[in-house]
Amino acid sequence: MEVIALLMTAATVALAGIGGLYYSYACSVMPGLRATDDGTFVGAMSGINAAIQNPVFALSFVGAFLALAGSAAFSWADGLASTLPLSVSLACYTATLVITFAANIPLNNALDLAAASGDAAAARKSFERRWTRWNIHRTWLSLAALLALSVAWAALGQL
Repeated sequence: MEVIALLMTAATVALAGIGGLYYSYACSVMPGLRATDDGTFVGAMSGINAAIQNPVFALSFVGAFLALAGSAAFSWADGLASTLPLSVSLACYTATLVITFAANIPLNNALDLAAASGDAAAARKSFERRWTRWNIHRTWLSLAALLALSVAWAALGQL
């Protein structure tokens, strides 16, 4: 198998997993938690935020970026037809990383600090709507990245 196919396969698997994670939060986790009381919401989100910090998630989260960057660089260097869609995919996924580090992680950290104060209602109020909004942006951007990656596969004649 060619290097580009290996890189794009790794990117596809990792990106689909991360995009699916964001989608799951948007479609089930956050709507499900919306129906809970403040203490349950804050406790559940704090637990989820702690549990997601693991090597398997990190491999997918960082691996998607590395595989997309490698795919785009390899495609560009070889003048392949997949260069533009891979670059778009990388840009979309990079935007999800910017959102994660600029919005979602700081909100997670603020939730943990606010939860320590014992005021679950205030912690939830400053977290839930903003975190959910940013997650929806990550979801759409991940899906756009996956769509662009699919176009890159088609450009290589691999679909």
